[in-house]
Amino acid sequence: MTTALTDIFGALADSTRLRLISLLVAEGELCVCELVTALDLSQPKISRHLGVLRGLRLVTDRRDANRVFYRLSPDLPAPVRLILQTVAGATTAAEDLVADRRRLAGMPRRPGVQRPA
Repeated sequence: MTTALTDIFGALADSTRLRLISLLVAEGELCVCELVTALDLSQPKISRHLGVLRGLRLVTDRRDANRVFYRLSPDLPAPVRLILQTVAGATTAAEDLVADRRRLAGMPRRPGVQRPA
């Protein structure tokens, strides 16, 4: 991976991308529809920010039928993965990130999540 640390920190300086990375670190893999719900932003805006993260090779996607799922890139060097995990961990109490997790947890018909009957 040839992404410079300045590029990584530049990407994380944007609050939307920081929120996306924080959710992906916490949840592992999320569908775009889950990210739209969690961040309460439009799908085009979420996709644009995911494109930046994908361009830096911080995240990767997979398609399943009509859904696209994102996760941290499995090819991230250990120091970069540690940076992302540390930043995400340090921001877990931030008000907007708490609200993101609350919205995600309350999402009806979440892909891949079985709710008790």
